[in-house]
Amino acid sequence: MKLFLKGDRCYMAKCPIETGRGVPGMHGQRRSKTSDYGVQLREKQRIRRSYGLQEGQFRLFFQRASEMKGVTGDNLLQMLEMRLDNLVYRVGFAGSRKAAREFVGHGHIAVNGRKATVPSMLLGAGDFIEVRDRKNSRASVTQFMEAAESRGIVPWLKLHKKEYKGEVLHIPTREEINPPFNEQLVVELYSK
Repeated sequence: MKLFLKGDRCYMAKCPIETGRGVPGMHGQRRSKTSDYGVQLREKQRIRRSYGLQEGQFRLFFQRASEMKGVTGDNLLQMLEMRLDNLVYRVGFAGSRKAAREFVGHGHIAVNGRKATVPSMLLGAGDFIEVRDRKNSRASVTQFMEAAESRGIVPWLKLHKKEYKGEVLHIPTREEINPPFNEQLVVELYSK
């Protein structure tokens, strides 16, 4: 399944998933049946890698999500979507989540008018993300914003292109989060 780790390359025909390359190795074609634990672990790794988190960070997010009211899996995905680096990627200021994390870490982003350098910062509804008013910051963002607009921006974010600013309209519901994950498998894995 596509995790969109390589930015715009995942939207082209060169994407390794689209080319249909086989599994490496002499015996790569054989597949044995995966256990329930293996399926749960695979889904957790898929979510963790798509958001670019280490194991410890992901476990902390899961702990916080389980302590919140509501469905743990939905809380987990909502918290992951509301991270600053993910929002920078979703609004179109960077080509991938990894690039967005670096962009935030280098101090190119301001949240509600204040410089932000922590990619794991959680934002809420009504917060503004903007590219700081520096020449090298805004020059690199223009090409990514055009590509993101052609793909379409998620409905819970609003892009103000002329001001290089994005606004969080509301916290996303489970149906608005793409790509589709089966977060219930992660909850089952951590509840063992």
